Amino acid sequence: MNDASVTGAARSAKNSTPLRGLARLGFAVNGLLHILIGLLAIGIAVDGGNEKADQSGAFSQLASSPGGVFLLWTVVIGMFALGLWLLISGFLMSGGDSKRKWARRGAEVAKGLTYLALGATAVPFALGSSTSSSSSTSSLSAKLMSSPGGVFVLILVGVIVIGVGVYFVRKGVAKKFTQDISLPGDPMRKFVLALGVAGYVSKGIAIGIVGILVIAAGITNDPSKSTGLDGALTKLTALPFGAIILVVIAIGLIAYGLYCFVRAWFARL
Repeated sequence: MNDASVTGAARSAKNSTPLRGLARLGFAVNGLLHILIGLLAIGIAVDGGNEKADQSGAFSQLASSPGGVFLLWTVVIGMFALGLWLLISGFLMSGGDSKRKWARRGAEVAKGLTYLALGATAVPFALGSSTSSSSSTSSLSAKLMSSPGGVFVLILVGVIVIGVGVYFVRKGVAKKFTQDISLPGDPMRKFVLALGVAGYVSKGIAIGIVGILVIAAGITNDPSKSTGLDGALTKLTALPFGAIILVVIAIGLIAYGLYCFVRAWFARL
C-alpha cells in the first residue's frame, strides 16, 4: 500500500459519518465527566465530600448509577472514537509552513492520545473494578524520584502541565475555542461564548494547580504532594476563602462540561 492509498484511506475514515458521529459522542461524554467532576468539587467545598473530584470519581459515580455500565461503555466508545478521529486529523494535517504544520499536528496527536487514555481509564470501571488517579499519580511520582534524573523529569512534567493550563486559559480569554465550532446566531451565540470562556479559564486554572503540585513534589522530594486533579482541588480548601475559590472553579468546570455538549453539536469535523 503506497502513501497515496494510506492517505486516502485515512481521509475516508475521518470523513465517514459513523466515526464523526461517534467523535461527537466523545465530546458529549467528556462534557458529562466535567459536569460530574464539578459537582463532586462542590461537594468537597461544602462538606468535604467522599468521592474523588477527578475522572476516577466521575467514573465511580457513573458506575453506581442506574444503567451505569451502559454509560461507562458509552464513555469508552466515545473517547476512543474521538481520540482516533484526532489522530487521523493530525496525520492528515496540511497547510501553512512546515514548523506550524508540525506544531498543529503534534497538538492534534497529543489531544487524541489524551482521549484514548481517558477511554482506557474508563474500561476498568466498566468491567467492575476501579482505580484512583490520585494514588496513581503519587505512585508514578515516587518511581520517577527514585530513578536517575527523576526529580528533574518530574519538575519538567510539572512545567509542561502548567503550560497546558496556560494554554487553556489563553484559549478561553482570547475566545480561540470559536475556531473549533460553527457559532450559532444570537442569543445562543452569547451563551456559547460565555460557557466557553468560563469553562476554558476554569479548567486551565485547575490544570495549572496540578502542575504546581507536581513541581512541589519534585522540589521537596515528597511524591505525596503530586496528587492529580482531586488533590489539587482539595488542597484549595486549606487556603483563605479556599472553599469559595473551589466552588467558583467547580462552576467553571460545569460550564466547560456544558460547552462540550454544545461542541458535540456544533463542532467542525
